[in-house]
Amino acid sequence: MGLLVQHCLETIYTKLKGSLMTEITEVPSPFCGIGTDDLTIRVDGISLKVIENGCAVNTPLFEQAITDTSPRINGSPVSLDAAVNKAAELLKNTKLPVIGGCASDVNGMRGLLALADRCGAVVDNMNFVGARNNFLALQDSGWMNTTLAEVKNRCDLLLVIGSDVEAFAPRFFERYLWTEAMFLEDSSQRQVIYLGKAPSGDASTSPNGNKAQVFECGTADLPEVMAVLRALVKQQPIHAESVAGIAVADLKAIADQLKAANYSVVTWAAGALTFNQAELTVQMLSEMVKDINNQNTRCSGLPLAGKEGDQTANQVCGWTTGYPARTRFSRGYPEYDPFLNDSRELLANGEADALVWVHAFNVASVPPVTDLPTIVVGRSGMTFSKEPDVFIPVGTPGIDHAGHAYRMDNVVAIRLKKLRESGLPSTAEVLKAIEQAL
Repeated sequence: MGLLVQHCLETIYTKLKGSLMTEITEVPSPFCGIGTDDLTIRVDGISLKVIENGCAVNTPLFEQAITDTSPRINGSPVSLDAAVNKAAELLKNTKLPVIGGCASDVNGMRGLLALADRCGAVVDNMNFVGARNNFLALQDSGWMNTTLAEVKNRCDLLLVIGSDVEAFAPRFFERYLWTEAMFLEDSSQRQVIYLGKAPSGDASTSPNGNKAQVFECGTADLPEVMAVLRALVKQQPIHAESVAGIAVADLKAIADQLKAANYSVVTWAAGALTFNQAELTVQMLSEMVKDINNQNTRCSGLPLAGKEGDQTANQVCGWTTGYPARTRFSRGYPEYDPFLNDSRELLANGEADALVWVHAFNVASVPPVTDLPTIVVGRSGMTFSKEPDVFIPVGTPGIDHAGHAYRMDNVVAIRLKKLRESGLPSTAEVLKAIEQAL
């Protein structure tokens, strides 16, 4: 009787504890890519409310409600074991399944690669089309890039190429430019220049009211503009008066500012360079960074990335296979090809015979519609235009379970916290169960 009473009291205490409203401070985010780690979140049962330091990227993703707790087969609720067994059944006799999305934490990506190895799948991160622009440039000629800590403590001039930094990460300027720095007396004196796309807000305006310089041109014109800017950095003669609507005199002023700065940083988002052979433009700006470093000053690149687990996917795939996350395992060993292993092409031309979509962060990131057998291991709340054969809702790293995720500069693995008891399994647990069922 004593044990029964004790068990009842423990059950009541657990339920009461789960229903108490609490506030958790210094919460790190897996969503924004820049390593934001100072959020304050109110936890009320399974509901979350960002009450301090939220932003347009982080707040909606933390506050996303749980709407699915049961797995589904063809739209009908089933047990987790039944869904796992059905997924294994669909994958058992496949010849070239595709695992897409690849948006999870470190352990989730480890489980994904183990499953890919087991069933001979192609692994393709959803953001790789943009990331390929960076990888091809890095592979061909290398680059000189920096970290967020170096930007915070040393950067005195930020040149933004073809991207809207504050739309990508709304708190970038607050956390890394307009803040105290170790090697700058007055961080408000930093200079910001936009080349190509204008900022969407005022985050790039310094605390003392100095606005960023903006030189607009079309995205497709950036290759020509960057070629002229690099030529001016190298003091080559340019006979034209303007390029893509930007005065060559203005580009000459930018080149002079880059060479006069103590520590300039050139940043870009590879996914925003939406034109053919954009890798050549990434290579152009990377080579320009090297040119500036040959002129008695410091300059570094800073690729914008890290959203929806892309840096984590490429990091884990890199140290596991030696390649980024566009790799196939159909021959029993990893084969990397940034073009042939494009999941969109494999689905479109009929080479793939099943799709596994893994996405634990964003309910809007659903798989492409296909007639192939489709398994979705995704965040609770996903809605589909075509119900997948199997849908298994999983917990979100940094909310429903602890984990690790890499921020955009690849040097820091953020330690993600568990904020609530949702009862949802992790991506790693589900993928490991499917692998074992095979």
